[in-house]
Amino acid sequence: MYDVVALGELLIDFTPDGLSEKGNILFERNPGGAPANVLAVLSKFGKKTAFIGKVGHDQFGYFLEETLRNNRIESSGLVFAENVNTTLAFVHLKEDGDRSFSFYRKPGADLMLEENEVNYDLIRKGRVFHFGSVSLTGEPFRTATMKAVKFAKQQGLLISYDPNLREPLWDSLDEAKVIISEGLHYADVLKVSEEELHFLTDSMDLDEGTKWVWDKYGISVIFVTLGNKGCFYRLRGEVGSIPAYRVKAIDATGAGDAFFGSILFHLLENYMKLEQLTILDIEKFVQFANAAGALTTMRKGAIPAIPNLEQVKLFMMTGFLETSNQ
Repeated sequence: MYDVVALGELLIDFTPDGLSEKGNILFERNPGGAPANVLAVLSKFGKKTAFIGKVGHDQFGYFLEETLRNNRIESSGLVFAENVNTTLAFVHLKEDGDRSFSFYRKPGADLMLEENEVNYDLIRKGRVFHFGSVSLTGEPFRTATMKAVKFAKQQGLLISYDPNLREPLWDSLDEAKVIISEGLHYADVLKVSEEELHFLTDSMDLDEGTKWVWDKYGISVIFVTLGNKGCFYRLRGEVGSIPAYRVKAIDATGAGDAFFGSILFHLLENYMKLEQLTILDIEKFVQFANAAGALTTMRKGAIPAIPNLEQVKLFMMTGFLETSNQ
């Protein structure tokens, strides 16, 4: 059995890493892709995970396969494309650690995963199925993703969804809104950013927007990440917010994934029946998840920056990051 099976993009994040002698920007190769980042968090916290996706038969694809294995993520669901290269993303960092992306993906290997290449046996053995919206940006990945989501739902898995909007990957934002919203029909647990909630609901009010999602799609557990402002949450008819931890952010890449992975970790540890959750549970989960997300911003890269369980607990108690046992 696997605690969490995720399907989605696995790619290379090229992160700025100083300047050359000639003053040119240097980029560091880091593994990336939101679903894989979430699994890396869970694996680091001791959960059993498996990944489904596609990379190229190139040095980047082999590096990503090795990354999965090194992070104890089951990689038998990883497919290698014969004629398409691994997707690349260049990360552009602001002074506050926030980031934007430029993608080399026309197409990239992740986008070429076909429905007959999905390892349904892994899904059948899972407790939670996790996916995002980057895998919905084009075919054949879109069809493969939705077939996998529907299969997981039929098998009784808990479905977690991250409508991870990456505008450059969509031909039109109108199309993006329709297709991303389709995934909401299957979600049991939802994580969105403040901007993504506004995009999907046309509401700038967090209470109003999350209530609209709850009413329309029946998603009773919703987390809205607010960057350095923390997290707003809805549990059925109740809402609240937890402030962020104050840290010196270097790179926000993967912080939301560290947050969501931490939420799924606590759900697995405590409940699999969402109707049993209380507001006190949610607040405890969010405080931990905020700490994991904050720590992830203090290092460059996504997977390489993920803290372990002991580091998160220590940070919550002391505000200090212990690096010796990373």
